[in-house]
Amino acid sequence: MAASILIADDDPVQRRLVENMVQKCGYEAIVVDNGDAVMERLAGPDAATIDAIVLDLVMPGLDGMGVLSKMREAGLSIPVIVQTAHGGIDNVVSAMRAGAQDFVVKPVGMERLQVSLRNALNTRALKGELQRIRHSREGRLTFSDIVTRSEAMAPILRIAEKAAASAIPVLIEGDSGVGKELFARAIHGSSERKAKPFVAVNCGAIPDNLVESILFGHEKGAFTGATERHMGKFVEAHGGTLFLDEVSELPLTAQVKLLRALQEGAVEAVGGRKPVKVDVRIISATNRRLLERVKEGHFREDLFYRLHVLPLTVPPLRARRDDIPHLLRHFLARFAAEENSTVTGISGEAVAYLSQLDWPGNIRQLENAVYRAVVMSESDQLGIADFPLIPAHAPAPVEYAPPLVVERPSMPAMVSGSEIPIAPLPAPSHQPGMLSMLAANGEMRPLEELENEIIRFAIAHYRGQMSEVARRLKIGRSTLYRKLDEANAQDPAPTAPSVG
Repeated sequence: MAASILIADDDPVQRRLVENMVQKCGYEAIVVDNGDAVMERLAGPDAATIDAIVLDLVMPGLDGMGVLSKMREAGLSIPVIVQTAHGGIDNVVSAMRAGAQDFVVKPVGMERLQVSLRNALNTRALKGELQRIRHSREGRLTFSDIVTRSEAMAPILRIAEKAAASAIPVLIEGDSGVGKELFARAIHGSSERKAKPFVAVNCGAIPDNLVESILFGHEKGAFTGATERHMGKFVEAHGGTLFLDEVSELPLTAQVKLLRALQEGAVEAVGGRKPVKVDVRIISATNRRLLERVKEGHFREDLFYRLHVLPLTVPPLRARRDDIPHLLRHFLARFAAEENSTVTGISGEAVAYLSQLDWPGNIRQLENAVYRAVVMSESDQLGIADFPLIPAHAPAPVEYAPPLVVERPSMPAMVSGSEIPIAPLPAPSHQPGMLSMLAANGEMRPLEELENEIIRFAIAHYRGQMSEVARRLKIGRSTLYRKLDEANAQDPAPTAPSVG
């Protein structure tokens, strides 16, 4: 899903011009004609999807300065680029003091607007990353800190938000790297326990002979090496949340004691004489199907039902590809700042290419790929060549080509020359930039082959913005991804040499 830019201008001609430029930059444009409509949008349910605002200062009713004032009162931090036909220094100073990030004079040029939008989005992404890091350190992460626009994530977020309002045990399932701990921290940070500790335990990283000691504590001298008293993670998390990551890896002996602790609300330290009452909220996570572990005899059924009260399954990144462009922007902003890098953006071809990958390591793999690209890049913009450590079976990168011509037996028809097509799929030889209807033997090419070529063309033209591609082709996003997967499975194109 492309970044959404809200455009506010009472002049229909100027409004349409800016809308066209925003769309050519690869963003989604939302247009309104007055300041009151801007505030209605920002107060509505879709406010979270607006990434930046291009705001006219001179409008009837609530003008641009009024909008900036109301945004400041409401605590909204959406970056604003103001534009006006009157470029006096007083207007510039007033707009900047009111909270505008940039200032352009009508009629703004394409390059100037593109730079302003890119800077605004990068700045917002960096602020979001800094806020996320600060909230994580302070134990105050909330659901607003989760970077997602995918429809597949919407029901998961709704369930998690309801879970945060109670102390119900939550079991989070999902592949490694999808962000299970982030969900657990968001549930804790949105609950009444947010002022209390959030204690995370990786159950798969604890030696079997130390599980009970680490979870429930031990008394001094309870075993060889116990030179001092240890309170244990349950007592440490008293009043807050205990996050049991990879809970499926707990040994059966520890599972028995964990079940009793959950039933009794008390823990008994190794070598202790009496149980200690604890008040903890349990959130557990696993990258395995816990029910399958029960059937295999590796996990207790009674403990499973204690933990599996409210299950959440976080979908893998390949099922929420709409999130990839937004995650790329956030990771890029963070790593560019951390590494003091001159990288300012990522090309549309690279975004389209990366959005088609399956990412078996999910968000963690994508994050590491961006980190490496920022460190190793010698340009101010990341391209496909900056992501060499990708699967060998990945689809071929989208390439740009001359204007496309649809060839018919008797009457050739030109597609609009303003479109930016991509190189066609492997097909019988024909003139460069032509979509041939006929194969080399003079017979019609299969409809599926032509369809695949058209889809590749659309992906390049809309710079990898898959939601826009689906909308223009009048198909659903899931259908678009399915067709891409089928095309890659039936006729995989070779990986570009630059990708390695």
